[in-house]
Amino acid sequence: MVFFFACDTSSTIESEIEKIPVNVDVVRFDEEFAAVTLEGLPELKQKYPQFFPIQYPDSIWQARLQDTLQLGLNKAVAKAFPSDDKVEDAMLPLFQHIKYYFPQFKEPSIVTTTSFVDYQAKVIVTDTLMIVALDTYLGRDHEFYSGISAYIRKNLDVSQLASDAAGEYARQLVKRPAERSLLAQMVTYGKELYLKQLWLPDHTDAQIMGYTEEEMAWSYANETEIWRYFIDRELLFSTDAKLLPRFIYNAPFTKFNLELDNDSPGMLGRYIGWQIVRSYMERTDLEPRELLLINPEELYNKSKYKPAKN
Repeated sequence: MVFFFACDTSSTIESEIEKIPVNVDVVRFDEEFAAVTLEGLPELKQKYPQFFPIQYPDSIWQARLQDTLQLGLNKAVAKAFPSDDKVEDAMLPLFQHIKYYFPQFKEPSIVTTTSFVDYQAKVIVTDTLMIVALDTYLGRDHEFYSGISAYIRKNLDVSQLASDAAGEYARQLVKRPAERSLLAQMVTYGKELYLKQLWLPDHTDAQIMGYTEEEMAWSYANETEIWRYFIDRELLFSTDAKLLPRFIYNAPFTKFNLELDNDSPGMLGRYIGWQIVRSYMERTDLEPRELLLINPEELYNKSKYKPAKN
């Protein structure tokens, strides 16, 4: 009965969310830059000053218009994104969900661009603007990504666009912890992942994490052992900065310094933080806005998190 009640409640909420009016305004700067001539460059600069920092001379942009890589990216993006449909389809439900849970949210203007495949800045958001580098969403097997590590390349796909955008908005809402412990970092990232899960109900856990399905399955299967590792080595309350690249930062694998390392995905500290937050929210009736205010250690203590034995 509880299961069917929860499903019915979820269905009712989703029906309400689908009715929320939002604007998805996409401006194709990438197309305009690809089509501009040297003579038309001053007019484009005037129209989009945010993309032409004043410290760079016109010669930089003139060279870029004729750059072989830029021309190739223009062609690849035009082929992958012949219309705005893929961007609109990703952003419409995301904006509706964010606005449902955070009514003060104002949907931004979306400006698409190319970035010489700057995968560290795939989506940039401000209060009024979202910049999407379409050349970072051409598909994980695209020829332009051949020199990029597999753990990064796997997310250079349009299926990750909504997840990336949701992550940027979650990062704006979730404050960095004052505490320096590993637990504080885990729970903070766990809050971000929880918001992404809430806003993207049609996404899999793997898409939320930025994992492959195989990596997600490995995390599920080894959750008990991962948790035991943190507990046995008393890592949760450690403030050793060296723990962050091992367990929090994006990497090809998590560094337990064990034989299983190469089989593991990176960021498993974030994954465990997400499970802690999930456990906490299952035990409370807090609104997502209230979740943001909870101290990481208090949240952990009240979560009663304990991974199920496999």
